[in-house]
Amino acid sequence: MSVSRTSALGAIALSGALALSACASENNGAAPGAGSTAAGGSTAAGDCFSGDLKAEGSSAQKNAIDEAIKAYQSACADANIDYQPTGSGAGIKQFIAKQVDFAGSDSALKTEPKDGVIESDAAKQACGSEAWNLPMVTGPIAIAYNVKGVDKLVLNADVAAKIFDGKITAWNDPAIAALNKGVTLPSTPIKVYFRSDESGTTENFTKYLKAAAPEAWSYDPGKKWTGKGEGKEKSAGVATATKGQDGGITYVELSYAQQNQLPMAQIDTGSGPVELTAESAGKTIATAKQTGTGNNLALKIDYATKEAGAYPIVLVTYEVVCSKYADAETGKKVKAFLKTFASDEVQKDLETKGYAPLPTDVATKVKTAVDAIS
Repeated sequence: MSVSRTSALGAIALSGALALSACASENNGAAPGAGSTAAGGSTAAGDCFSGDLKAEGSSAQKNAIDEAIKAYQSACADANIDYQPTGSGAGIKQFIAKQVDFAGSDSALKTEPKDGVIESDAAKQACGSEAWNLPMVTGPIAIAYNVKGVDKLVLNADVAAKIFDGKITAWNDPAIAALNKGVTLPSTPIKVYFRSDESGTTENFTKYLKAAAPEAWSYDPGKKWTGKGEGKEKSAGVATATKGQDGGITYVELSYAQQNQLPMAQIDTGSGPVELTAESAGKTIATAKQTGTGNNLALKIDYATKEAGAYPIVLVTYEVVCSKYADAETGKKVKAFLKTFASDEVQKDLETKGYAPLPTDVATKVKTAVDAIS
């Protein structure tokens, strides 16, 4: 798969979101250019702040949030926004421990006990108010591979589950060959790489395997990997390892596959092979249902979808925030930055970063929720 083709994948701007607000002062100063138009619509100005804003979590959203930080700080020079891509699990733990102002997570706060903790309850206690899950962008998960001589590969959920569980160990296995008629597959051993850190990407990928291939994948979904292979830290780690290993395969957020020029498998859900594109990922996201209430925009994705042309392995990357911060100034900072992150201009800049579109109705709800943060 060529870089030029993959670079065209990614996000369509969050329609209905607030346009990018360049900032002027901490005292509710309107941004330079406020009231200008973008994409044919009037824009709203946000506020600059001075000082620090700390966040950490999902490495899958790092490339997106880096763009938003660059845009905000280029207009608001006195703002220092520090995002550490430590993984979704670590980010939520730090948010609950009041060590960061918001968390990035590829899965919403858990509402059921996990290791003795109900994340949503713990976050509410830490905030002193309801904690909200705000989807900001959608990151398709690629099954990326590196096999000499194989630049096109088709997998289905059953075969993928057996590969990542160590039950299929060579690239010329009959099960792979049956999905790739006419393709010369080598006898190269398969080398699986997985996320060694707690990861929302791992959770969403295992949700797909469990939903779409329940007989082949016997493990419960979760942030900790339970299959086979060799662990590497964070998205960059598994992508780099796969790039350096003939026979390597991993699951990784799309932008990391792009950056490492890794080919990506097409997925056959029963309606024929589907290539990973913004449109095909968007078809799956369009079927997602909101499980939270009000401004808590947690979504449930149908990973077992068989809709024609839908790419099923996707994640929604959230910003986990307090609805009402104990410190009002922190609430203002979080609100100002997320207005920029959700803006049309910043979202448009993500088009080459590997992020797929959110449905319009979700984008509109994100705008409303960000406005309600205090």
